[in-house]
Amino acid sequence: MIVGTVKEIKNNEYRVGLTPSSVYELRHAGHDILVEKGAGTGAGFEDADYVAAGAALCDTAREVFAQAAMIVKVKEPQAAEIDLLRDGQILFTYLHLAADATLTRSLMASRAICIAYETVTAPTGGLPLLAPMSEIAGRLAPQMGAHFLEKQSGGRGVLLAGAPGVPPADVFVLGAGSVGVQATTIAIGLGANVLIADRNIDSLRRAEARFGSRVNTIYSSRHAIEQNITRADLVICAALVPGAKAPVLVTRQMLKTMKPGSVIVDVAIDQGGCCETSRPTSHAEPTYVVDDVIHYCVTNMPGVTPRTSTLALNNATQPFVLALATKGWRKALQEDSGLRAGLEIISGELLSAPVAAAHGLAFTEQDRYF
Repeated sequence: MIVGTVKEIKNNEYRVGLTPSSVYELRHAGHDILVEKGAGTGAGFEDADYVAAGAALCDTAREVFAQAAMIVKVKEPQAAEIDLLRDGQILFTYLHLAADATLTRSLMASRAICIAYETVTAPTGGLPLLAPMSEIAGRLAPQMGAHFLEKQSGGRGVLLAGAPGVPPADVFVLGAGSVGVQATTIAIGLGANVLIADRNIDSLRRAEARFGSRVNTIYSSRHAIEQNITRADLVICAALVPGAKAPVLVTRQMLKTMKPGSVIVDVAIDQGGCCETSRPTSHAEPTYVVDDVIHYCVTNMPGVTPRTSTLALNNATQPFVLALATKGWRKALQEDSGLRAGLEIISGELLSAPVAAAHGLAFTEQDRYF
């Protein structure tokens, strides 16, 4: 199979779908790989590295899309890229369709075979292709929050660790999954006082077992959030419903009770966000203010550390890319129900019930194709 990857064109996105190591593995398996010139430069991978690994370079993304049977990306295709997709072409990338009706309809119109990283499942449960970016985004969240709490960044002028005689900042983490646990790890390391909320008691038990007395946990009821958000200097929104829109946990009314200059980092913004006032931002303009509360809602947070993120992502995606290229999409998905869970659009039909519900679209059962 001809497999292609292109330079990401989303604002300040420097990750790349394939590393030279992934290219080498694909070539070893007998596949041809096309790489747009400069695709990996932002992550520290030069064109010469790809050529040495066995890839052929193309001058433009259009050339890659025109020849490749499968396109491996990082972020959802932008409008110019959607126009290059064709009927039956495999698109393997993050999609987050529940948050974007326009993207969903455009991909349906392309008739491409769209497989989303974020809904691929593991035999033991979990989301193996979402996990590495969730871990990195979670680790970045307190770091970003700490920066925007600084006075020159518009924040309250609070140091997460506090100082001798001065208490540390209060960090409120909404969600005890992968993002929340990683965010808690870093927030504790920075010396903050951390409270984690979740509706899954087992997740709270695991958090307590991992962090012990260094954190407090609370059941995530509306009342609990209302009470505790008033004390928070930094709120990290980390709740996820796989494949569906994120639950709105922080209302506009709650926002009015928060401390002026406090910060919300909404890691769930890819899926619509957990805060009623959240809207997507970019690394170029990462924040905005509502009711004196700073909102950080960058939709590609791991893009700020592109080398680490690209390597972590490829470690997870490489076996699935190899399976799709070697077996073809139908056989690969027939043999791997976890990979099949990532199939969201085919032949203009939407195969994801949560996405269909989010946008009021018709839903087709996967059984029709297998």
